Amino acid sequence: MVKNETTLTFYGGVNEIGGNKILLQDRDTKVFLDFGMSFAMKRQFYSPPFLSPRSEESLQALGILPELKGVYKFKPDAPEIDAVFISHGHLDHSAYLSFIKREIPVYCGETTKIILQALSEIRRADLEFNVDDMTFKSFRTGDKIVVGDLEIEPVHVDHSVPGAYGFIIHTSNGAIVYTGDFRDHGAKPQMSRDFVEKAKASEPVAVITEATNMTGASVSSEGEVENKLDNIVGCASGIVLAGFSYSDVDRLNSFYRTAKKNKRRLAVSLKQAYLLDALRKDRGLKVPDLDDENVLVFRKSKKRYDEWERQIMERYEGKNKILGVFEVSKQQCNVVLALSFYDFEELVTLQPTAGSFYILSASEPFNEEMEIDFERLVNWLRHYGLPQYHVHVSGHMMPLQLKATLKAINAAKIFPIHTENAELFAKFMKDLESQIVHTEKNKEYKIQAF
Repeated sequence: MVKNETTLTFYGGVNEIGGNKILLQDRDTKVFLDFGMSFAMKRQFYSPPFLSPRSEESLQALGILPELKGVYKFKPDAPEIDAVFISHGHLDHSAYLSFIKREIPVYCGETTKIILQALSEIRRADLEFNVDDMTFKSFRTGDKIVVGDLEIEPVHVDHSVPGAYGFIIHTSNGAIVYTGDFRDHGAKPQMSRDFVEKAKASEPVAVITEATNMTGASVSSEGEVENKLDNIVGCASGIVLAGFSYSDVDRLNSFYRTAKKNKRRLAVSLKQAYLLDALRKDRGLKVPDLDDENVLVFRKSKKRYDEWERQIMERYEGKNKILGVFEVSKQQCNVVLALSFYDFEELVTLQPTAGSFYILSASEPFNEEMEIDFERLVNWLRHYGLPQYHVHVSGHMMPLQLKATLKAINAAKIFPIHTENAELFAKFMKDLESQIVHTEKNKEYKIQAF
């Protein structure tokens, strides 16, 4: 006899930013909401690339990868999970799909599918991120997906990566809302407002919410970021170096428009170029065209290039589009160069001229795609006489806006995750009518109808 029972179990995202892995069970149906890498837990034991995990067993022994039955492809047991739903393409929500049995379908937005597949192609073979042979099923806002006893309604939200979604999951005990990562101060705030309105209308029994920005909240918007970039770049006499997430399309567009306005050209990395080329398949996105005369592609110095890198270089060969460090060094005052921290060795040859500087346009020290070794970054900049500007807007909701959002949704229970400040969150939200649940890892929570 099937029990009319709904439960939530949090295997990641508790007392940490990222690593979300939430098991939702309704009667005999089991789905995961996100399946991401925990940067915080991994950092406790590993220091890539010198000390990296070699096997799934080592990740499980250290508690980085939870012990689960019927989930992992490296285990011989039969699948016990009906589906995984990925909210967006940041690695702290998606990377550990690498370990999922390939018989288990993975649902995600069309843009997220493009990003994850492109990322898998451009990364070297990696134990912790590989989506080869994954069974992807993509969706858009307005779709309703039935998995067993569940109906899942994805609704777009604004975040610092395109194609982000929240979910409204209709269970036998009422609706459960999962915000994923979202904000209302980005380039498309209406998307997050659409989600909130639909979440409110579902009269949910529970909401699982990110609560990243409980400390150090910065009141800004994507429009303000672009204005600041324009003011800074307009004063530069040397090269402008820019560090930002390769998948942050809003920031890429801001740098592109700023460079063009100041009679410079934006030079993106081969990785960014490859992703831009892939994202052009998504007609709902506006991204710079690689054929645009204001866009260059920076080829960093190395002896061997991967197949995907050669594809980009061969496609634009003879178009004065691909530049190496020597070509860039000769036209420093005409370029905004997107340069990852991992590419700083190029500065030795580039030799930035006086009047050059670096703009860090990502969260410091935490980044949802990599960890920035901030101390070493500063050492490089100091050595080459490069002042650093930090011009950024968070991909996450601010405290007051989050409180107003949760008040509007008015769920019976609130489960805060994706935060290092759950207690602060609970105190700040204690005057809401909703019950704030102090979420614990690996604990099963029963969800009951009103």
